[in-house]
Amino acid sequence: MLRLTQIIRNLFLRIEGLFGVLFQSFANSVGNIFGFFAKLFGFTRPGYFLESDEVQGIKQVSAKQPIEKAQDNSVKIPTTNRRRPNAKLDDYYLNMARDMKKN
Repeated sequence: MLRLTQIIRNLFLRIEGLFGVLFQSFANSVGNIFGFFAKLFGFTRPGYFLESDEVQGIKQVSAKQPIEKAQDNSVKIPTTNRRRPNAKLDDYYLNMARDMKKN
């Protein structure tokens, strides 16, 4: 019974892929048509959906305070991580592999 469900799943995936390829060109052409009219009527301007700054009451700040960074004078010691964090576990698997190879 599992083989039958696998065949059905693969069939649906293939049909879905076929429809995706067939309708992709249709979706692209519809998108191109809408894109043409959007450019024609000016809907692609950056501030089309927003009102001007004066109407919204937005004021821009012209002078910004510079941010000062405090210098870190502490000595940084480089640390090295151990290459093999759990050597006992690795040795266990190596020994198990050797035992399997012997048998």
